[in-house]
Amino acid sequence: MLATEQKYYSTEEYLELEEAAEFRSEYRQGKIIQMVGCTPNHNLIYGNFYAALKYALKGKPYQVFMTDLRLWIPESRLYTYPDVMVVAIPLVYAENRRDTITNPLIIAEILSNSTESYDRGKKFEYYRSMSSFQEYILIEVANSSLSDDKGEKRILYENLAVGEYWIVDVQNVKIIAFAV
Repeated sequence: MLATEQKYYSTEEYLELEEAAEFRSEYRQGKIIQMVGCTPNHNLIYGNFYAALKYALKGKPYQVFMTDLRLWIPESRLYTYPDVMVVAIPLVYAENRRDTITNPLIIAEILSNSTESYDRGKKFEYYRSMSSFQEYILIEVANSSLSDDKGEKRILYENLAVGEYWIVDVQNVKIIAFAV
């Protein structure tokens, strides 16, 4: 994400600017941060993940959304656009807006070099402040094998109080699951 000028905006100003904006932005406690565009690979990953979740939850009282539905977290004063969200029906809209929800159960983010630290850290804290929030799925795309990184990941996830994580090792074509 790219930081824009350091002016503070009200939520009303942000929403007005966002409606006319060419690119999406995140609103964090009065600051507007332009979101970085995604790569074709990133888009394919969240598209496939969205499709798999939508198929798995067919006929269940949930809806699956990807990237264009805005999320409002009032406790953190954050408007953001998660890559994929699973939301219980009925949807709970923010301030009677039909383009912004407040009740996701599951949020998935595809990690990139520019957002990984934020997604694993502060953003995860924001998500955990929601009473509806139950699961956070981070999808990491690696250029090399993750097998050698198990110890480092385990310590990171223990510190974040993550109960379980999976590593998809594309290079060696295997999935490694861990319970912390």
